[in-house]
Amino acid sequence: MSEKSLEVSGLAYAYPDGNQALYGVNLSINQGERVALLGPNGAGKTTLVLHLNGIIPTMQGQVRVAGKLVDSKNAESIKSVRHKVGVVFQDPDDQLFMPTVGQDVAFGPYNSGLRGIELEKAVTEALELVGMSEFIDRPPHHLSFGQRRRVAVATVLAMKPEILVMDEPSSNLDPAARRELAEIITSLDVTLLMVTHDLPFAYELCQRAVILSAGVVAADDEISKVLSNKQLLTANRLELPKGFNL
Repeated sequence: MSEKSLEVSGLAYAYPDGNQALYGVNLSINQGERVALLGPNGAGKTTLVLHLNGIIPTMQGQVRVAGKLVDSKNAESIKSVRHKVGVVFQDPDDQLFMPTVGQDVAFGPYNSGLRGIELEKAVTEALELVGMSEFIDRPPHHLSFGQRRRVAVATVLAMKPEILVMDEPSSNLDPAARRELAEIITSLDVTLLMVTHDLPFAYELCQRAVILSAGVVAADDEISKVLSNKQLLTANRLELPKGFNL
């Protein structure tokens, strides 16, 4: 059996204003698996993702990453899990804030204690993985949106995470940048959880799809089976583009 990268059991969460976002979510992802997290706006997808590295503290239920419990009351636990779960946000400008690409990619490893040759190696390898090595000294704001997204991915890869979480990775990309990002994601040796409304992109890159609806898992199956169920998609406000064939 494959080792588990992620185990979520009985996860429930209500925001301080009383809005119940999750109602007992159960989710298990094997090491190296690529899973699309689908669902309408307001389904609880972001709330679930923010539990995975302790940004939102666990109120009820459990989250385990690589077998280790995510304990929001334990600083060492949170530090450890943030090494293992790398989140790439929808807007790359939320992650890029240093003067150069190289400094942005170095930020995480540096703050984790890497120095000298080890730090240089982490930065170089991460930029090579996303095809952005030649831009190491470029200011991020001089890059195209697609290039900034690739650098944002590199900032996470430099930490060598076990799980890569990507929030709407294909949004606002032109066709060429979309294809380039797909090729990069395909080449990575990492467990992937992709939050997306782009069903063709999910189908291209993931073997499995989980639909979250109103805070519960409404479906969890092979992605081809999920996307071929028109009734299920309609019920969860998901649509394939016209002319798209599975």
